[in-house]
Amino acid sequence: MRSASVCLLLMAALCPQGATAQQSTEVERIRLQSGEVVLDVTPALGGRVLRFGLADRPSLIKVGDPVAPQPAPAVSPDADDIGYLGHDVWLGPQSGWWSDQHVNPARRASKAVWPPDPYLAFAETRVVARSPERLVLEGIDSPVTGVRLLKAFAFDPADPSTVIVAATARNIRDRPVARDLWFNTRTSAVTRVYVPVTDTRDVRVEAAEGAAPAWTIEGGVFSFLPMPQEMEMRRGKVFLQPSAGWMAGFAHGQVFVIRFDHLPRAVIHPEHGQVELYLDHADDMQAGLLEMEVHAAFRTLASGEAMQARERWTVLPYEGPETRDAQVAFLCSRLQLCAGPAVR
Repeated sequence: MRSASVCLLLMAALCPQGATAQQSTEVERIRLQSGEVVLDVTPALGGRVLRFGLADRPSLIKVGDPVAPQPAPAVSPDADDIGYLGHDVWLGPQSGWWSDQHVNPARRASKAVWPPDPYLAFAETRVVARSPERLVLEGIDSPVTGVRLLKAFAFDPADPSTVIVAATARNIRDRPVARDLWFNTRTSAVTRVYVPVTDTRDVRVEAAEGAAPAWTIEGGVFSFLPMPQEMEMRRGKVFLQPSAGWMAGFAHGQVFVIRFDHLPRAVIHPEHGQVELYLDHADDMQAGLLEMEVHAAFRTLASGEAMQARERWTVLPYEGPETRDAQVAFLCSRLQLCAGPAVR
């Protein structure tokens, strides 16, 4: 790679006298495309998804403002969180983020549950494989969570509307580590999300500031209820044990379906649900945030051992009514998804 000084000298020679050469702060984006579906991933920021959806419609992935001005954050055990959003991969449980490490003793002593691991979230990844329809990125060893992540993105050859998103975590320590793979996909709060759930006992809500999200289960499908006019804000997290391995969101004339291996509650860390939904919005729904999260099985990895989890992302146009009944009917008929334990 050419040095920055050489590049600046070349730019100065090519620029008209008096012109100012401006260095780009744009983060690198690698685009995968199959038909009308596009996926943009950056090797920076831990190998983060910045766009997904139909090419002619707005992205279904919500990206934070810091992506442009801070494309190369410092990676250190003292780093704080930066709201890049997008799609990211964490390691659960959250209570263990800083409890099993020695690079930041203060966070270990305080049993910190924030921020996420900076080595997974901020580090530049290495491109291992790349084609128009496939990308593999390798991260760096993390002294915080004790793993190295490998991320793979590939369009399904049998279904051009579907991307397979996979993550592999390898234990880089000389002793066991206990973790789960945790997919976190950020969308706008305008997204209407549906999850197959059969019983109210499979739902747990943790409220933050403001009023807790209101929800309902009808016909075996969980969804949020609209915010009453008297409320100023809804902010909180819902932990779900789904009855089948999918969830779906409708936004911007598209339906976004995330499929995953449906796991029994016994293999999910008790601190979490297999599906988690974090909702945060006030009056401006477009400015709000919805996180669509999935946990894989909690495992203890021996030194050098690896575990993998994956999701299947499908996007299709949706031109139907913006009602719960119409959207659930679309999921059942067009995508052959339906509520309850009978879903494969």
